[in-house]
Amino acid sequence: EVQLVESGGGLVQAGGSLRLSCAASGFTFGDYVIGWFRQAPGKERKVVSRIINSDGDTDYADSVKGRFTISSDNAKNTVYLQMNSLKPEDTAVYYCAASRNSGPYWYKEAYEYDYWGLGIQVTVSS
Repeated sequence: EVQLVESGGGLVQAGGSLRLSCAASGFTFGDYVIGWFRQAPGKERKVVSRIINSDGDTDYADSVKGRFTISSDNAKNTVYLQMNSLKPEDTAVYYCAASRNSGPYWYKEAYEYDYWGLGIQVTVSS
């Protein structure tokens, strides 16, 4: 069955770094767009970054641009989100998601994704 499993979350001080991993199985990884979303309590789920595995194209929300880096290891069916210079505003549950849509688009909306992980907590202390 299709599975997306996040790992690497936890508690970190402001200015620190974390690397999230999203391990995928049950589908053809290279054919999909993989996105990272986050959701804070009482807030809507918002896109953080995405990568188009077919060509490696990446995009980022303005709030994380220059601090976060998304990458993909197709041999391991895993997407990473390297998060540097973390801020308290980055505190949220982080989700990875997969979309089989095609085309050079942002893929910033949750409805564009077909599969979702269960999420993992990231907490940044001030």
